[in-house]
Amino acid sequence: MHIAIAGNIGSGKTTLTKKLAKHYKFTPQLEEVDDNPYLNNFYKDMQRWSFNLQIYFLNSRFKQINEIKRNKKNIIQDRTIYEDAFIFAPNLHSMGLMTTKDYENYMDIFKTLKEFITPPDLLIYLSSSVPHLVEQIQYRGRNYEDSIQVGYLNRLNERYEAWISGYQEGKLVQIDVDDMNFEKNKSDFNKIISQIDPIVKSK
Repeated sequence: MHIAIAGNIGSGKTTLTKKLAKHYKFTPQLEEVDDNPYLNNFYKDMQRWSFNLQIYFLNSRFKQINEIKRNKKNIIQDRTIYEDAFIFAPNLHSMGLMTTKDYENYMDIFKTLKEFITPPDLLIYLSSSVPHLVEQIQYRGRNYEDSIQVGYLNRLNERYEAWISGYQEGKLVQIDVDDMNFEKNKSDFNKIISQIDPIVKSK
């Protein structure tokens, strides 16, 4: 089974990926953050590095999907290839941080890769308000995220909501994490499990 977790920066994707992997004894597939050669540069100069960063993520996510197919293990994936193409790249383009030429090139590559992509069996979307995202980003204290602006998070949230409202690739569970602390509160985590269990056990 392939479960993927989607959500804005700071919504808790990595934490939930690890906790669900431990609970279900699935293999976690985490986003490559520490090894990403473009992330620090991107947050310092988004316009210069936006295309490089998005191509890196696109390639990384495509390789992850191929690995999932090859290994045939039960996987929980932190973020999806769809988010790169439908959230982050178009947002950078609309903000003038990615040229039209680069954006069109990026989308052409994505459309080619999409023909070889199998969607996740279940998508878990973590919905969060921007104040909650800001609080979580500050709490985890990653230096390269210090320059993330509220307006940027707002735009991403709007695109996430639009994408999720039309998502038809497979089964979907939406979780509002604003009033949750599923990392430390067992009852909050159990609420999430109660929504996922019927789908996992039906596979």
